[in-house]
Amino acid sequence: MDLEETIYKYALANAVKHEGKAQVGPVVSKVFAEHPELKSRAKEIVQLANKIVQQVNSMVPEDQRRELEKKYPELLEERRVEEKKTLPELPNVKGTVVTRFAPNPDGPIHLGNARAAVLSFEYAKMYKGKFILRFDDTDPKIKKPLKEAYNWIEEDLAWLGIKWDYKFSASSRMDRYYEVAKMLIEKGHAYIDTGSDKDFKKWRDNLAKKGDPYKPRNNSVEENLELWEKMLKGAFQEGEAVVRIKTDPNDPDPSQIDWVMLRVINTKKNPHPITGDKYVVWPTYNFATAVDDHDYEISHILRAKEHMSNTEKQKWVYKYLGWNVPEILQFGRLKLEGFMMSKSKIRGMMETGSQRDDPRLPTIAGLRRRGIIPETIRELIIQVGLKVTDATISFMNVASLNRKLLDPVAKRVMFVVPSNSLKLNIPQPMRAVIPLTPSKQEVREITVNPGDEIYLDERDLKEGEGKIVRLMDLCNVKIMGNSLEYVSQDLDSAKKLGANIVQWVKVSESVKVRLLRAEPNSNTEVKEGYGEGYFRRLKDGDIVQLIRYGFARVDKADQDKYEMIFSHE
Repeated sequence: MDLEETIYKYALANAVKHEGKAQVGPVVSKVFAEHPELKSRAKEIVQLANKIVQQVNSMVPEDQRRELEKKYPELLEERRVEEKKTLPELPNVKGTVVTRFAPNPDGPIHLGNARAAVLSFEYAKMYKGKFILRFDDTDPKIKKPLKEAYNWIEEDLAWLGIKWDYKFSASSRMDRYYEVAKMLIEKGHAYIDTGSDKDFKKWRDNLAKKGDPYKPRNNSVEENLELWEKMLKGAFQEGEAVVRIKTDPNDPDPSQIDWVMLRVINTKKNPHPITGDKYVVWPTYNFATAVDDHDYEISHILRAKEHMSNTEKQKWVYKYLGWNVPEILQFGRLKLEGFMMSKSKIRGMMETGSQRDDPRLPTIAGLRRRGIIPETIRELIIQVGLKVTDATISFMNVASLNRKLLDPVAKRVMFVVPSNSLKLNIPQPMRAVIPLTPSKQEVREITVNPGDEIYLDERDLKEGEGKIVRLMDLCNVKIMGNSLEYVSQDLDSAKKLGANIVQWVKVSESVKVRLLRAEPNSNTEVKEGYGEGYFRRLKDGDIVQLIRYGFARVDKADQDKYEMIFSHE
């Protein structure tokens, strides 16, 4: 048994598993598991493991993986692949499962409200059912829809891999809402309230439980129908008339008592982005939602638990009209730690100059621009599932999953922030053949000649002055002032010399790179550097791994200068 070799292989495996940084403890545990007889030499083993782990950790992650693939491929196979979490079965499935996502197009969607979209779509897919996209846009005053937000939401959902079987806007169904409202009035279950809001609250909060009547509530059907027609013809201004549904006056929750089904909105002053000022009587969220969910035969509604009160309100519409109530599953809020999750505040930031794809925001567009892939978002939401309690996800967890999914496919490219260039003094032309991905299926070749100018990262230059380093996949050199003096070419020599492996960029083929690091609630940090010639093959939206820096997304590809957004390490 070669003890150093045993420790070395487990140190490599641990480093590959943990993003390039092996830990002594797990390495020693693996050694003892393979050779229990060594436990009596624990102190000696730990000292040796410390030395070898330091050596392994000095290698760049790409070389660690390459070495592991070359010498100990069986350890790569042993890396546990976590089984993807699946969603629990839906309750009371009868016939076709139909789900829906009903965003208000008053701004972009973020990670929190995308949860309902992902879960609803995944369940429809699981049961080979249907998924409907419904824009909840019946409030042209308080939660005023943005014309461009309809397209934003469709674009974000499509990017997430969500496909809808049918799409509609609630504002396109005004005649249907009027029809159902009239039905409820005719049945005596709804009435027109032309009193003041103050008078209604006085009755609701004090007199209702005493059995005292509320005059508008006792209107005859004929009186209500007459007032209804006046409402539709614009005879009332805002606040002068609303349609209320009759509920239990003794309900302990005041908001449940005779809630408003429809109200007057001055659309001359607050025009709707689609229908303009065509309508003045608008349904409230609870009324329009109940009608649409029935008409489109929604079987299962997945919504945040903050809608619990709304669910109870909507049941009154179902009860009075003899409709079947859909199965309703509620879940807690989903927050991204450190990010502002308020939709209204996000919209406020946009009104002061921020874009919906600002990488400091938790919007789907912002996460996309930052380099988070749709598979990461979908998997995170499925992992959290239908928890009723609120859930907070750290960006570290988002980055970890994103890294895991990107690692096998993201191209590794060299990027340096240099202080100056150095002359490469080598005896003859040399060629570096560097794998682009861990699978080595793709490579790029870089040829250098004696006297070529080379950029090294300023950190490597500062730490390596007077020392021997290995230019990744090229040769071993000694840093001497403004020159790199040739020492040897093979990797084994570098190992024996204890040379650090550094990345490098050939000056004549270099590309200017501007790397932006945008963190929530902070200013954007910018690094100006140079990338290797392979950058010229990248296009907008490509996500790559900048060796030793981390993952980054191409924000703007240009032959002269590349703008990159830092994703995570």
